[in-house]
Amino acid sequence: MKFTEGYWLRSEKVQASYVMQAFYVEKTSSGMRMFAPERPITRRCDAQNITTLIVDFTAFAPNNIAVSIKHYEGYQNKEARFKLMGAQVPYEVEINEAFALMTCGELAVRIDRKSGSYRFETNGKIITSCDFRNQGYIRYDKQPSTMRPAANYLSDLYTPYMVTELSLKAGERVYGFGEQFTAFCKNGQVVECWNEDGGTSSDVAYKNIPFYVTSEGYGVYVDHMMPVSFEVASEKVEYVGFSVEGEELRYHFIYGPTIKEVVERYTNMTGKPALPPAWSFGLWLTTSFTTNYNEATTSSFIDGMAERRIPLHVFHFDVYWMKALRWCGFEWDDETFGDVPTMLKRYKEEKGLHICAWVNPYIAGGTSLFYEGLEKQYFVRRKDGKGIKQTDFWQPGLAFVDFTNPEATKWYTSKIKALLEVGVDCVKTDFGERIPIDVMYEDGSDPVSMHNYYTYLYNQAVFKAIQEVKKDNEVMVFARSATVGSQQFPIHWGGDCSANYPSMAETLRGGLSLALSGFSYWSHDISGFEQTATPDLYKRWVQFGLLSSHSRLHGSSSYRVPWLFDEEACDVLRYFVNLKCMLMPYIYQMAVISHQTGIPLLRPMVMEFEKDRGTKDLDMQYMLGDSLLVAPIFNEEGRGCFYLPEGSWTYYFTGQVYEGGRWYEETYDYFHLPLFVRENTLLPVGKNKEKPDYDFCEGIELHLYQLQDKCQVVCKVPNLKGEVVLQVEARREGNKLSVKLNTLLGEPTLIIHSEHGNKEPRNIQLKGKEVEIIMD
Repeated sequence: MKFTEGYWLRSEKVQASYVMQAFYVEKTSSGMRMFAPERPITRRCDAQNITTLIVDFTAFAPNNIAVSIKHYEGYQNKEARFKLMGAQVPYEVEINEAFALMTCGELAVRIDRKSGSYRFETNGKIITSCDFRNQGYIRYDKQPSTMRPAANYLSDLYTPYMVTELSLKAGERVYGFGEQFTAFCKNGQVVECWNEDGGTSSDVAYKNIPFYVTSEGYGVYVDHMMPVSFEVASEKVEYVGFSVEGEELRYHFIYGPTIKEVVERYTNMTGKPALPPAWSFGLWLTTSFTTNYNEATTSSFIDGMAERRIPLHVFHFDVYWMKALRWCGFEWDDETFGDVPTMLKRYKEEKGLHICAWVNPYIAGGTSLFYEGLEKQYFVRRKDGKGIKQTDFWQPGLAFVDFTNPEATKWYTSKIKALLEVGVDCVKTDFGERIPIDVMYEDGSDPVSMHNYYTYLYNQAVFKAIQEVKKDNEVMVFARSATVGSQQFPIHWGGDCSANYPSMAETLRGGLSLALSGFSYWSHDISGFEQTATPDLYKRWVQFGLLSSHSRLHGSSSYRVPWLFDEEACDVLRYFVNLKCMLMPYIYQMAVISHQTGIPLLRPMVMEFEKDRGTKDLDMQYMLGDSLLVAPIFNEEGRGCFYLPEGSWTYYFTGQVYEGGRWYEETYDYFHLPLFVRENTLLPVGKNKEKPDYDFCEGIELHLYQLQDKCQVVCKVPNLKGEVVLQVEARREGNKLSVKLNTLLGEPTLIIHSEHGNKEPRNIQLKGKEVEIIMD
């Protein structure tokens, strides 16, 4: 939110009190506290009729300093709060007349006593600073004050805001804020963290996360569920400003020093993602949204895929598994489907499929579920006290489940468990963004802060319900909305994109921003949700979709089976499903790393190569894990334009070696795209082309690419529980290659790719614990 009019003037609606002095600084039990008046106090009479802010610096975790700025400490707004994970850590405080310094790990915060400004630093080097008029209390739209009786009894009222601004260095880039579809580099943008259902083509987002990272190796998490407004080098182009309504502003400053370490530290605080089951990485096919379908239709899709030898792993029933005007009533449409348990059992046992079903947290009026929830008072109530909150926007008479009520949560999740009992394996948790604020909750939470927090409670409830029925490594949801901490309940997909190349590109931008916001697994509607793709776009999006974390064919008013586009689409889909299945030993290895560290599976280039200036603004290519570079095609000409960072890169499909540090532009058919393997990679490739959940060690090939002198690479192949069952280390010294098998299951084949791509790869059967090979 902007409080100024240009650099020199404040808005006429604003009365601002900025920190101007650190009058007192004291050491506390967890850090230090600053008492900061709005003007310098040089004599006793200056300390009257003055606004003072209290700023606390807390050693929250290694390289993580929490900052709290308060005006009125007695202010209570019943804000919903996400519970952060942390513990008291060692810290040091030094206070003298000139400055106060608190050190926490490699990170320190230094207060200038004279001005009240402060800066974050490491080893004496400034990371960022909060300087002159960068921290303050704002009285917005303040009414005139009078000591006489006034006709306006609301006189002297105003809306309070707290604001902080942190400096940016020349050339510093800012990323993140959740799944934002605007330009990947957020400099110059205004980001309002308020979840809404806005599609993928605007600055409205389903997944707003008040957390950003910068190319300087630090991150800032603003610890509020209230709407947080960010001015990213927009109001003041040398700063990122953030503000919230109220009398307190809380944020965490997290130092890496790398972007990966920042995200890892952030997810230490907000939660690591669960490990999705291996079968979920396969191909998903849905009924689409408003299409006509029944059991004959779904069976024809499943059989059609099998007839064309296209492996299919998950089938999803979208909204019309329920009757029209009865969403979400949790009752199968008996006029469309007969014996549902038998149908699902057949799909699972005969076709080898897993089943997903659509739900949302809104209960349609007129359903038996609605009357049950109404009687038991399980719905969010109207603010005026006149019953429950209802709306006709989506379905008639919708009511909102109150997830702050434990009994309501238990009731709703019992319906989820009933779905599992008939054969459903996972649930698509749609919506969760359209949450009204003119309401009351059972626990008394502030409804404005509950607007974003609602999706966390919703998805947590569904995830835990599945967890109570399934094994730990078989639990997942397929969610659209999210907030802080929602990464714990994977997976998430990108929402309502359109069937065109610009929308495909904006979808990727959203996924890259979400990845830098602590989310490890992500999917999108292959070929676009709205409209129907051309055969060309369908095939290009298939390439992108099967080289993403999760891969789903889904649409709005038309089906997404490939033969409706053209026969070549069937061949392209089959080819890339086969490719992904073969890459599963690598993909699941990366998924386990994501689960353990919070570092995403699909990574922006700047996260993996942040010292390479050429990667800072790249948003049309990405890294899939540590070692695979993917550059989807975004045009009808089949033209691929991509940047390879420094080093040697091997084209996956041919073995041709490319030198990095430069741009390339080449043309590709539908069975190829820029897919490159990074140097110093030991890539595990399986032999199973048909399914994603198999014994990865059986017949496994270990492809060694461009191992440089004095370098070592380690490959850890997991089983379906995420446990390492095969660990291989390769080290090169001159022309001697040493390969060590720490854990041996079977006899993997080592395939050494030519350093220049001009020779056939060498195949070596690894039969012992350690072998030495002379390189060509």
